[in-house]
Amino acid sequence: MSEVAAYATPAADRPLRPHAIERRTPGAHDVQIEILFCGVCHSDLHQARNEWKNTRYPCVPGHEIVGRVTAVGNEVKKFRVGDTVGVGCMVDSCGHCEACQAGEENYCENGFTATYNGSLHGGGENTYGGYSTQIVVDEKFVLRISHKNDLAAVAPLLCAGITTYSPLRHWNAGPGKKVGIVGLGGLGHMGVKLAHAMGAHVVLFTTSPNKIADGKRLGADEVVISKDTEQMAKHAGSFDFILNTVAAPHDLDAYLNLLKRDGTMCLVGAPATPHPSPTAFNLILKRRGLAGSLIGGIRETQEMLDFCAEHGIVSDIETIAMRDINDAYERMLKSDVKYRFVIDMQTLRDEAKAA
Repeated sequence: MSEVAAYATPAADRPLRPHAIERRTPGAHDVQIEILFCGVCHSDLHQARNEWKNTRYPCVPGHEIVGRVTAVGNEVKKFRVGDTVGVGCMVDSCGHCEACQAGEENYCENGFTATYNGSLHGGGENTYGGYSTQIVVDEKFVLRISHKNDLAAVAPLLCAGITTYSPLRHWNAGPGKKVGIVGLGGLGHMGVKLAHAMGAHVVLFTTSPNKIADGKRLGADEVVISKDTEQMAKHAGSFDFILNTVAAPHDLDAYLNLLKRDGTMCLVGAPATPHPSPTAFNLILKRRGLAGSLIGGIRETQEMLDFCAEHGIVSDIETIAMRDINDAYERMLKSDVKYRFVIDMQTLRDEAKAA
């Protein structure tokens, strides 16, 4: 075991602060990673403040990790010291259920082990995430990063990227398809970029007129102000697929009305309180589907990273120092970021060295 610097919160009503944690010595199949950058996901805030009522303290958030391999176990085949790698939302799963066997560990029937706030290797010990200088992960849950530049901006792909890529792929977004993206935040801006790169006709839905220009810059063919009933009515019954990224309760029927026969709306935003129930007839009369999607398996996450590298896709970010994380949370609540915060972990190493 080795002690490493981290930031943790001890309780739901307390800020994150410096905290020492222990990382295991790499085993035969483990990869030890020096964390270079860690994205800040809205899930981090939910967990830190126990808004999903399942947080284990102390809580060290962070599941959008980009780093450099510093050691490998003697059975590791895929990675070498010096490789640039990523770690997303999972660090383990049962490996034998139907979902795991299908390469969809994110739907592990026995529950995957989350990168933070999870039970380590099925035991009782809490897992600690990327708001730290180092992490040790089984090679099966480590991802190869082939981007050569903008490594800080690659970090959010490990959650925001795969969360939007997986449903777009599953519902066959591509040429000849009309795809809607609801919301232009950390998830939505990735959805626009990815759907555009896949070749779909992309329509962004936003409540903010001041996001029209940015939406088009990111790849939207059209931008609709969702509060404008006339604009919404013009698109009735025309969408093959809608990806809804909004993480707050809102009227789902307004978007279900926009789907074609057999069209689907997929929810990826996770509000702390439920959405109002959709009207059954909005689903029944045109055989529409309302679905959800959770990140992606390791194989699909690697596919997403390779797709993004090939198409030059990264997240739009603002880089912050570790000490500024509590201010970043407050700004995130106000949507005061375009579109993802990323922590430069060198700032934590420097802080720990100076302490």
